[in-house]
Amino acid sequence: MTRRSATLAVAGALIVALVAVASMLHLPYVVYSPGPVEDTLGEWNGQQVIRIDGAETYPTDGVLDLTTVGVTSADADLDLLTALRAWLDPDRAVVPRELVYPEGTTAEQSRQQNAAMLANSQQNAEVAALRKLGYDVPEKVVVDAVVADAPADGVLEPGDIVVSVDGAAVATPEDVVDAVTAHEPGDTVSFVVDRDGRQLTEAITTVAAEDDGRALVGFSPTLGFDLPVDITIGIDERIGGPSAGMIFAVAIYDSLTPGELLDGVHVAGTGEISPDGEVGPIGGIQQKIAAANHDGAALFLAPASNCDEAVGGNNGDMQVVPIETLDDAVSTIESFVGGDTGDLPTCPT
Repeated sequence: MTRRSATLAVAGALIVALVAVASMLHLPYVVYSPGPVEDTLGEWNGQQVIRIDGAETYPTDGVLDLTTVGVTSADADLDLLTALRAWLDPDRAVVPRELVYPEGTTAEQSRQQNAAMLANSQQNAEVAALRKLGYDVPEKVVVDAVVADAPADGVLEPGDIVVSVDGAAVATPEDVVDAVTAHEPGDTVSFVVDRDGRQLTEAITTVAAEDDGRALVGFSPTLGFDLPVDITIGIDERIGGPSAGMIFAVAIYDSLTPGELLDGVHVAGTGEISPDGEVGPIGGIQQKIAAANHDGAALFLAPASNCDEAVGGNNGDMQVVPIETLDDAVSTIESFVGGDTGDLPTCPT
């Protein structure tokens, strides 16, 4: 073997060894990638994504995409080679793992959390859209979850409506928490709950919380609503988290109003939404912009608080417009469809 051949052989062996080591070196990061998009005005598995009973609906025309982010699974490790490839890809991002998965989070726990946030975002979207349409949507405090083996376990059930605590009516989840924590551990708290139309009075003895010693009974209250219209949002279970809320609300609003809001235009967007129609920030804005651009959207609705992060997003010719409320989202689409694009604010991209 010549010296040149020997040198090349050694170099090749070293490269193979380095690649092997890099593929086994696990990093405390995850990769964000552009995820799938779903048309909320279209169909999923042969049925409309937005299905409404109890109110007149109207034809829609156009595409209204919710956008998603693909992320490394909680039970998967990121190796150096994959991280380097993602770092070189302008549509992907490498972020610290703890920002996505708190220490000890399993893949199943992450799935359950994302499913719960999706369900909450759908409820908020329904309420926000109906309120924008002028419907009265009363609020109530509901038992969200009961901690196993806690004092409330076997006494209260998820879905129970909390009417009062110690004889005082409650209007918010915070009212319930304040009433319970005003007690000392070992005290008894009286709850009146509505379960399937029957009012029950339950006395529950408090215990001390492990972290701060406050009195608790072991259930989490949440805000619920009495919806005057029956709305079902059927969407793929792959999609989790709260960030589709704003787009769901726009789709519901479009379905319940005469005329075609999009008038054939392809619109995409993202944003968490509150029951009052406030649009909040989300993660992975650059990847969502890229996903919408690749899918052919002409307009992207982005939370105003994410505008600075949109810098570097691969938007192509797609206009990225910041919004703060559901009202903003609807008026932005109306202006864009009407050709008034020059007057719309734009996120830097």
